[in-house]
Amino acid sequence: MSSLAAARADNFYYPPEWTPKQGSLNKFHGQHALRERARKLDQGILIIRFEMPFNIWCGGCESMIAKGVRFNAEKKQVGNYYSTKIWSFTMKSACCKHEIVIQTDPKNCEYVIISGAQKKTEEYDVEDAETLLLPVDEERSKLADPFYRLEHQEEDLKKKKEAEPVLVRLQRVSDARHSDDYALNKALRAKLRSQKKRVAEEEAASKKMGLGIRLLPPSQEDAVAAGRVKFAQKFDRNRREKRASINSASIFSGSSTSSPYAKRLDLESKRRKINATAASRLLVGGVKRSSWTNK
Repeated sequence: MSSLAAARADNFYYPPEWTPKQGSLNKFHGQHALRERARKLDQGILIIRFEMPFNIWCGGCESMIAKGVRFNAEKKQVGNYYSTKIWSFTMKSACCKHEIVIQTDPKNCEYVIISGAQKKTEEYDVEDAETLLLPVDEERSKLADPFYRLEHQEEDLKKKKEAEPVLVRLQRVSDARHSDDYALNKALRAKLRSQKKRVAEEEAASKKMGLGIRLLPPSQEDAVAAGRVKFAQKFDRNRREKRASINSASIFSGSSTSSPYAKRLDLESKRRKINATAASRLLVGGVKRSSWTNK
């Protein structure tokens, strides 16, 4: 990008016809500093990038919109909570272009869905998630009472003793794994070198076989599957071909066929016909005996 184009892109280029009396460059060009984001500023609406604060269900197509998905939303003020402004964000979902409206709730310090969607309720078990259950507001106020703490002190100590062996064992495992950084780095590099060596050997073996891809290492299951495959021998193939030719040949002598077995049958039938004709002529007396016997 040239220096002139860069200056124009950064809005630092002042054309020759501009004078300081005309004000800023935005005023000179007749545009707002926020450009397209301020096209509805006369209506009190500003276009911003809004990030979804939680998982929701789209009201148009029932698709889930995950937390953190960003939208071009119209931001405007819809009220006040004491001196804090209440902002409304209107956007359209990417799945079905359904309009979603979300507002801020300064009283509860959260966002509220007004229309177009439904918040996804995510409940989980504290024990399954292996997390600590935080006390509710009523129990927090009770913890300030010394008598209440004294009544539940024995139960808390019992839970501590039950969880202490597990925590100590986890701490020992963590210390054993991460205490020696040099050993961990050495083991990791050795594993990486062995993997690179194995990959190089597999690629070399594939090139020897004329393959353009790297083959996976052989396994016991592959050997068993390959042993079950039986290839047909030459004798079996010839036998199948002969049987197929016999089955396809005609049983009638007058039929024309191209198989060797059929040709042989045709020749034998013609020879029998010639011998039968010669014998009949001998009985009638049409030929001499010597001429028939010499044949």
